[in-house]
Amino acid sequence: MTQEFTKYERARILGARALQIAMNAPLLIKIKIEDLEKIKYNSLKIAEIELDSGILPISIKKPFPSKKEEHLKRIKETKISDEKMEEMEIKEEEEIVKEGDIMKLSNPDDEEEDNEKEEIE
Repeated sequence: MTQEFTKYERARILGARALQIAMNAPLLIKIKIEDLEKIKYNSLKIAEIELDSGILPISIKKPFPSKKEEHLKRIKETKISDEKMEEMEIKEEEEIVKEGDIMKLSNPDDEEEDNEKEEIE
């Protein structure tokens, strides 16, 4: 049974096996010394040869989502009249104005006057 791997799975497998080979793990396939010299003992190339030959004992589990038996519920749309929308906007604007009064928004002119008063005192 051969598995088709995605490019991400293939990259992960090759990287892990190449690391093992670089750390002196035994090779799972016999490669002639001439072939090893030809690929310059590249652990990634050796891992690729092992993967392509199907000798690597690796399998990947790809779980599928579970099937749900319950029906989807539709959301009821509530329509707001234009008058109601205008009332809501007016309330929001009033709240913004109240918050602005509480925070006492400053003007640069007010700051200059405060500085002048402090210098006089």
